[in-house]
Amino acid sequence: MDSSSDTVIDRLTAAIEAAAVYNPNDAVRPAAILWTDSAGLWEAVVPRLRGVIPHLLTLGDYEPSTNTGPAIWLRCIVDGVLDEPTVNPEAVPLLYLPGVGRQALGAAETCPAHLRPLVELQYRGVCWTQKNGKDWTVEAFLASNDGGLGLDVARDAASRQAMSRALSELAATPVSALAGKRLEAEDFDRLLTDDLPRDVLVWLNDPQGTKAAWDAQRWEAFASRCKAALGFHPDGDGAVEAAERLGEREASWDAVWRRFEEAPSLYPNLPTLLRQAMPDMLAQPRSSWPQCNDDDEAALRHGLADAGKLPAAAARSAILDLERAHAERRAWPWARLGQAPLAVALGHLALVAERTASELGGASPQDMAARYVEGAWQVDLAALDSMAAVKSNADSQAVGGALNAIYSPWLDAAARHLQRLAENTPLGADEGASTDQSAQPGTVFLFADGLRFDVSQRLVHKLEAVGRAVDVASRWAALPSVTATAKPACSPIADQLEGGALGENFQPDVSATKQPLSTDRFRKLLDTASVQYLAADAAGDPNGVAWTEEGQLDKLGHSAQGKLAAHIGEQIDLLLERIAVLLDAGWREVRVVTDHGWLWLPSGLPKVELPRYLVTTRWSRCAAIAGASQVAVPTVPWHWNAHERVAVGPGIACFVANNAYAHGGLSLQECLVPSLRVTAGAVGDAAPAIVNVAWTGLRCRVRVEAAPGLSVALRTQVGNADSTLGQPRRLDDDGAASLLVANDDLEGATAAIVVLDANGNVVARQSTIVGGED
Repeated sequence: MDSSSDTVIDRLTAAIEAAAVYNPNDAVRPAAILWTDSAGLWEAVVPRLRGVIPHLLTLGDYEPSTNTGPAIWLRCIVDGVLDEPTVNPEAVPLLYLPGVGRQALGAAETCPAHLRPLVELQYRGVCWTQKNGKDWTVEAFLASNDGGLGLDVARDAASRQAMSRALSELAATPVSALAGKRLEAEDFDRLLTDDLPRDVLVWLNDPQGTKAAWDAQRWEAFASRCKAALGFHPDGDGAVEAAERLGEREASWDAVWRRFEEAPSLYPNLPTLLRQAMPDMLAQPRSSWPQCNDDDEAALRHGLADAGKLPAAAARSAILDLERAHAERRAWPWARLGQAPLAVALGHLALVAERTASELGGASPQDMAARYVEGAWQVDLAALDSMAAVKSNADSQAVGGALNAIYSPWLDAAARHLQRLAENTPLGADEGASTDQSAQPGTVFLFADGLRFDVSQRLVHKLEAVGRAVDVASRWAALPSVTATAKPACSPIADQLEGGALGENFQPDVSATKQPLSTDRFRKLLDTASVQYLAADAAGDPNGVAWTEEGQLDKLGHSAQGKLAAHIGEQIDLLLERIAVLLDAGWREVRVVTDHGWLWLPSGLPKVELPRYLVTTRWSRCAAIAGASQVAVPTVPWHWNAHERVAVGPGIACFVANNAYAHGGLSLQECLVPSLRVTAGAVGDAAPAIVNVAWTGLRCRVRVEAAPGLSVALRTQVGNADSTLGQPRRLDDDGAASLLVANDDLEGATAAIVVLDANGNVVARQSTIVGGED
């Protein structure tokens, strides 16, 4: 997200909607997000949020035009028993509950009668609260490093009052304009004064409502300032005339337009007004008018559809021509509002077009792997991103057709080249098919099924953005590239397995018993090897070694097929959250491993014939050969018994029709997989570990496993020494220290325990709640 457009309300929206992220492995989709606000601190920002979150419902007197009503009415909307209003079925409804605290919904027998219809939703839904279960206050959200903005906010009464007064304007302020300084009453009051561009946009968004809400003195002052600075009078000239001048962006109106561009979602009614105001003789910037964007999207849709009918080279040229014509629209506000999905997709398609102009070659499999890791993976990720940018069927067909024209030949050529090289240099088990399974205490293996290399790079980027150190390596998956064969090969119990005759399911046997490996036997072998098996929500004992599993990329690929691209982001976020939980629980290293990648082509992978009588089992991209049968497709040795051969699809072809997503064969996308080592600090550093945190009232006792010479402190901002609560304390010989928070107003606030070296550098950190969890 562009920092200039990353406003407080953008971050607030993201934080609230993140509460609905769930792991489909062990949970069902939340029925609703409950946003409790006992003091009604957030009410001033709710009107702005309605334009950003259409599925926002508010508890209050019955007013359906603003999705506001009593508890029983909200419950009926959530349960889908009312015809109107309707909520997007793909969105989790957000219920804002002003005047209702989290504790008020604790139990039906103690809950006020008018709120009882909502009690059950706290079990089927989720609550957006701080980690200690308390309501998010405005101050806590601005200041918290754990779920909030991590800003340096003064905590005196005057600053709190000014913050409350300025909340509506504060919501539209870029976070970058607030960061890097201490925010006090004067800073918040300044948001309320001398801001004509903001006032004009607020009025244009709701002309009648704004005039009715402002008193006569404020309206007269506003009208006078408009006449003097902008040359128009809101009463005499009207909103449509003002919108036309806004679109023309001449003289002082350009500043108003730039303010609109910063956060167009805050003014949801303004695009409609601009549509009404567009002049017949258009000689102004086309970016001002939604109709121009609509026309350009339609033209681009036709252009992409035509490109999809061309040979690869001509299609690439056509796409790059379209990119030159439409690239600028990604900077228009309509793209920010989601109204230019094809222009956004085109940026990714252009990258695919540029990078697929030459085939991916190499003198050996390792040479090809090196070229892929050095940057060729970006083609695959851009292909996914192009389809993730569009929603409608018409747009998906246009983008999918163009993508198929340029991406499919490149994919197929690379796969065939790798298959030819593998005939002389097999990707055998001795060449790194298994990851390094040795692990020191403090290591947890996080298995992510189907974490393809290109997708893993997005995870790496997000991990590094939050301060994690990531060591990225690649390896060849065990063949065939299916879970039954490749998952055991990347696990800590691989040396306890072997392969006999190749069965129908491609799974190895337990060496000691000669029984096929099952889920139950896999977990028992982990236990025998002193490796903890952690359920999806368990943290385990970080003094040992563990195995845990997260993510459903492969499952979603098989079910969603060509629509998989839309789910990539949420799966990355789930992995990111799981890694954070494990590291915060004290694990020194999270080793992310996977079994295989996959081929993906939204228009469908080609099919090749493989007679059933030649094989004993036939999956999408691999098949077990029957006896001494000869097949006319490539073969590879089975990882667990090299004497057994497996047939694989030539190029990117499948043995089964109608697959947009498949794996099991031999291609870089299926077989070259990532192996990530994630730590809280730099890889290889002997970082101190916070091993115990205990609160007694407002006193925090900390113990750190570390070398001498370190100290600890409590901060509201990890890297900001000025945000320290109380005094830092030097660790004693046992690595212990006691920290006191003198201000009892801070109880329940989010803070961080930081370990400091002799130079004051942060060498370890851990989130906490002042006073401890409730």
